[in-house]
Amino acid sequence: MDYVVIIEHGPTSYGAYVPDLPGCVAVGETIAEVRELIRDGIVLHLDALREQGEPIPNPTSLAETIHVA
Repeated sequence: MDYVVIIEHGPTSYGAYVPDLPGCVAVGETIAEVRELIRDGIVLHLDALREQGEPIPNPTSLAETIHVA
């Protein structure tokens, strides 16, 4: 499954979250680090849902970049 991940740059780090998986977040010093951490976080989040007998949410979020002049 492919989930949309939002990565934001903060004053001292990068944060990432998955809109379709509430509570699935990560923080890293670089974009590469936060990508790796959020990927691991998604796997752990889905494993936890399975262990608890909860349904796995289908990815529904979309992301686009819109250019404005």
